[in-house]
Amino acid sequence: MSKVSTCLWFDKEAEAAARYYVSLVPDSALTDIMHAPAAWPAGEAGEVILVSFTLGGQSFQGLNGGTRADYGNAASISVQCADQAEVDRLWAALTADGGMEIQCGWLRDRWGVPWQIVPEILPRLLADPDPAVAARVFAAMTRMVKLDIAALERAAAG
Repeated sequence: MSKVSTCLWFDKEAEAAARYYVSLVPDSALTDIMHAPAAWPAGEAGEVILVSFTLGGQSFQGLNGGTRADYGNAASISVQCADQAEVDRLWAALTADGGMEIQCGWLRDRWGVPWQIVPEILPRLLADPDPAVAARVFAAMTRMVKLDIAALERAAAG
């Protein structure tokens, strides 16, 4: 396990969420499940208390804290996607069963965790040395919910 890890707070669904997440993102794995050795404020002895997992090689933990957390908008899990098929696959999976689309490639999954599903090409287009290209791409992106690579490329081309 890494020295630094992001910890996500769940009611009682940390293991289910972790198993779902690792099924979606390549280079991911469930690495450890810790069961409570005794009763604790959010549960009983033997229940899952902490799940350790990696997403795309990054360390995460899922904590069953006993009440659903409000993640706000200050942090998200960002996934860079190689192509539109990957954007579409992750978008559909993460918005399913109660997930919510937001804007500009942002969504919340069924547990309320915020995600950014970003095509790899977007940062390159936004960093184009021609400020007009970057401005057109940015304007197109801000009108989107799920990001559309072909539309971003059309915006870049003018």
